[in-house]
Amino acid sequence: MSSPRPPLEEMTLRQLRKVASEYEVSRYSRMRKTELIEAIQSIDAKRGLGAAPVSAPKVPAVVPAMAGATAGATPAYTAPAPPPVEVLATVDEGLADLPSGYGESRIVLMPRDPQWAYCYWDIPHTHKDELRRQGGSRLALRFYDVTDINFMTQTPHSLQQYECDEMAREWYLPIPVSDRDYVAEIGYLCNDGRWLVLARSLPVHIPPVYPSDWVEDHFVTVDWQADLRGKTVAALKHPSQRAAESTNAIYDEVYAMTQATEAQRVAGSLFGSMQHVPGSMAPEKAVSSYVFPSGAGLWAVPGAAAAGVPTMSGIGAFNELTMSGAGFTGAGFTMSGAGLTMSGAGFSASAPPIRPRKFWLVADAELIVYGATEPDATVTIGGQPIKLNSDGTFRFQMSFQDGNIDYPIMAVAADGEQTRAIHMTFDRATPSRRTNTKDEAVLEWLP
Repeated sequence: MSSPRPPLEEMTLRQLRKVASEYEVSRYSRMRKTELIEAIQSIDAKRGLGAAPVSAPKVPAVVPAMAGATAGATPAYTAPAPPPVEVLATVDEGLADLPSGYGESRIVLMPRDPQWAYCYWDIPHTHKDELRRQGGSRLALRFYDVTDINFMTQTPHSLQQYECDEMAREWYLPIPVSDRDYVAEIGYLCNDGRWLVLARSLPVHIPPVYPSDWVEDHFVTVDWQADLRGKTVAALKHPSQRAAESTNAIYDEVYAMTQATEAQRVAGSLFGSMQHVPGSMAPEKAVSSYVFPSGAGLWAVPGAAAAGVPTMSGIGAFNELTMSGAGFTGAGFTMSGAGLTMSGAGFSASAPPIRPRKFWLVADAELIVYGATEPDATVTIGGQPIKLNSDGTFRFQMSFQDGNIDYPIMAVAADGEQTRAIHMTFDRATPSRRTNTKDEAVLEWLP
């Protein structure tokens, strides 16, 4: 029989903490002696106990003690006993059996990993019987590559076909090329070559087997007190979208520069030296539009066709354009029914004026090595250790200059017992180079 517990006031702080632990007093390790005594006495009063034995204090009913627990040990939780087998056998009583199908032809395609896809289907027997009456003889799966196309109106990039058993309800499909969109169909092959579709899945994108090349860093300064909930720091764009926007911006810029240059050229070539001849049409009445992207100066006046002046269509009464020689008669220009003679030394309507412009080009190359291994492995490239990401992927980028680059890549497991290696070499040659930066560009006088 265990000895009675001594009075609390005579117990040491360590003994009081032991009793408080058995009583499950919250934060007993931070209490002083007087606080521990008050907490233990309060629990004894609630339980209607006096001085309980130290070796075997009573524990709450919600935490039953383990059978055979030693004196002074903290009682461990014991899981409740499972219900008897007779009770489990009656759980499903009164419930109907699950149906073998749901009366709707349906196939679902899901990616398992970059090398495999999983699909399952549910086809009613009535639908199968209908297509068999139409000539279907062999049940098969078809796997289409539908990347960037409309499968309903365009031919898929590739097709794989797998014949399957009539009783099959699921199938694993090998992926020919990762990072592509695929569609699965189940149907019947006919002896005459026809394909009768039972069901078609939605397009599914298979993830790439290589690390993503989507690299877009945004650096922001965040205040510690700022509330970022619901705020967008940066909108990420796919590399293909960024490339398309960059191409469109360059095209618009070049087109605007071309329009301005062409307008100046046409204006200077046609009207830079024009003088009004007495008795002829006034220039302000004869010219209504003279700058067009095509480089043609267009005249439009009432009765222009009758006077032999070119119209908006570019067709007029003139059938030739001649330039006079060194001795010119008349000033400016004169018009006749037979042709147009323009005077002025060194002036030509078809030759643009000499103008300066700058031109430049820069081009170079970079080498990117990427891969993946176990996150706790050690990877070296050319003898230099490479830092791995949390998922084991790595990416190494460097300038790719002329010559040979020798890159042995080694991966060593965390225990040092397993290794994997690949040895790659890269060669670059630049047979010719005639480039300069925008800052190095100089004015060149060109016709």
